[in-house]
Amino acid sequence: MDQPLDQSIFLFIGAKGGVGATTAAIDTAKAFAERGRTMLVDADLSGRRSHAVLFNAIRKIDDAVADSDLPAVDLANNIKGLELAANVHAGFMLKSDHVERFMVESFAGIKYTVVDSPQPFAAAVRPFAVRAAQFVLIVEPSVLGVTGARAMQIELERFGVPENYLSAVIGAPRSGRAEVARADIEKALRLPVIAELPALNDRKYDRAIAGLMQTLLTKRSEGLLTLQPSTMTPLGERRLGKRAPNPGNIKTQSTPAAQAPAAPIQPAASENRAERLTRLQGAFGNELKFKIQQELSRRIDFAAMTQSLSFDTLKMEELRSEIAQIVALVIAAEEDVGSAEEIAHFRQEVIDEALGLGPLESILADDGVTEIMVNAPDKIYVELHGKITKSERRFTDSRQLRLVIERIIAPIGRHIDEASPMVDARLQDGSRVNATIEPLSIDGPTLTIRRFGKKAFHVRDLINLHSLTSSMSDLLRACVEARLNIVVSGGTGSGKTTLLNVLSTFLPGQERIITIEDAAELRLSQEHVVRLETRPPNTEGRGEIRIRDLVRNSLRMRPDRIIVGECRGGEALDMLQAMNTGHDGSLTTIHANTPRDCVRRLETMVMMAGFDMPVRAIREQIASAVDLVVQTSRMRDGSRKVTSIAEVVGMEGEVITMQEIVRFQARGLDKENRVAGEFESTGVSPSFLDRFAEYGVTYDISRLNEMRSMLAQS
Repeated sequence: MDQPLDQSIFLFIGAKGGVGATTAAIDTAKAFAERGRTMLVDADLSGRRSHAVLFNAIRKIDDAVADSDLPAVDLANNIKGLELAANVHAGFMLKSDHVERFMVESFAGIKYTVVDSPQPFAAAVRPFAVRAAQFVLIVEPSVLGVTGARAMQIELERFGVPENYLSAVIGAPRSGRAEVARADIEKALRLPVIAELPALNDRKYDRAIAGLMQTLLTKRSEGLLTLQPSTMTPLGERRLGKRAPNPGNIKTQSTPAAQAPAAPIQPAASENRAERLTRLQGAFGNELKFKIQQELSRRIDFAAMTQSLSFDTLKMEELRSEIAQIVALVIAAEEDVGSAEEIAHFRQEVIDEALGLGPLESILADDGVTEIMVNAPDKIYVELHGKITKSERRFTDSRQLRLVIERIIAPIGRHIDEASPMVDARLQDGSRVNATIEPLSIDGPTLTIRRFGKKAFHVRDLINLHSLTSSMSDLLRACVEARLNIVVSGGTGSGKTTLLNVLSTFLPGQERIITIEDAAELRLSQEHVVRLETRPPNTEGRGEIRIRDLVRNSLRMRPDRIIVGECRGGEALDMLQAMNTGHDGSLTTIHANTPRDCVRRLETMVMMAGFDMPVRAIREQIASAVDLVVQTSRMRDGSRKVTSIAEVVGMEGEVITMQEIVRFQARGLDKENRVAGEFESTGVSPSFLDRFAEYGVTYDISRLNEMRSMLAQS
């Protein structure tokens, strides 16, 4: 049915959103109109209707729709306008043969046709594409612009557009100056640049448009093109000539030349909205997202873009528009996806992932997830309600995973490379992040994210979760208010930081509190708080600020309390000295399995400080500084509990003496496979009760004795 027309057709294609392709198409059409009758086609299937707006013809076109579903209306002198679609749904439902029939019947007398075609591979645009004299690629002279142009050029060549049908035009740079020189653009695209368009208010603009028109008339080609299915071709596209391989493995539909192309298959009538939405949210949706991620990774060089420009300063709306176009076309190539509303919701999810943390975005949206562990691009594990399971989500490849790591660490000034192949960082919500890359991680990049709830935990939450009892919380409150030095001990993921946050809620609001952490994750509600964070060395190995540097510096900041997120090395000595020199009431955490192990680890870490101190002197420092050790544990069922509260009493000979005040006594598993047991008091009367009286802290020790008496009765 493809018949040659007695006219010249030019497709204007923006390599990315916002490069000025629409303006260039309109102004070139006006220049052609001085030579003969011109048709200006708005083939932007996203429904922006920019031509109608610029010509103030929205009402005129809407009125014409009543008489024809493809209204061609007079826009200006010698220019007729054709709007293929007023919305996204109509655009991608428009059949190729319908547009072709309209062209053959209604384009009589038209000498030139200019098509503004952001979606050049769409079925509705195919009748123009096979008859095109030139494909005009508008390129923004920026790194992102050239990257997008190269991706579009490759796709057009795969589509079957010969190189001599392609022309490059440099659009006006939005920033006011070109980031990439003309010669570099020609080298990157391997195409001659036939025109450079200055800003609209530049007196040279009209001359540049006139020159562009003359060049196109010189370069125009004749005859019908034989186009192959593109990886970005939606259903309904006709295939002419030999079938080409489908590199993206995206479903395309071809029809014999004698038959009209089939319209996109609609969801079965028996399938209701809930079922379709479930399908998009299930395995099918995950596979479709993975396919889109592959296409985005192929068409947009995110890595080069991130290296060239700060991600925070990118023109995000331009990138979002470009991604939205690619996503819409891939979705359109799928059968039986869902309603327009469901597809729009799904598309927005994909765009958010592309600009955010990829497949982790949907996982992070689940408040129940406490840990995310990425062992490889296709191996993502999550801890949900204490249980570790493998997620169905996955990264496209190691490159996308590495890009997500870069997005996380860049805003806080961290870097990761072969010289520094591991990094600690945090997300905006305070979640703790650890990442490693080659050669440290043999199988590629890894990422671990420790989640903290959006809502800060309070002691009542821990009581409701049976992590401790109300009488234990009263004891801990009194200890904090009486300025006891407390160490929270526990294994990885046992809830140390959560408990430290809860203990901090007992701190008086009028005191000056200094927090010191590797990656800031403590969230104190008090007003008079100074938060300090360590800094890794730069690429030259300089500028490192360690925890012990910050501890020593904090002593000059007139603190009432010092909170160290975690002691894991020589900073333990500085912390003990701070506790022993008038900074009572300090808090910290340590990795250890029992209160006794905690004391031993403190002893070892002090030795790591590099001072040759006798073991007895170290133990005396610990016994004098630390008042209380609170042990946390992760139980077999995934729950976290305070399993012991122990007091450091003093020294007996060479040994630090401790006495346990409260402990959790496990009794196996119940019928629902949850850890059964009771919190019990040992009956020991703490020696720090006199401290409570000194600071005027109210506490009723009989509540602990009641715990013991209830156990005796049971």
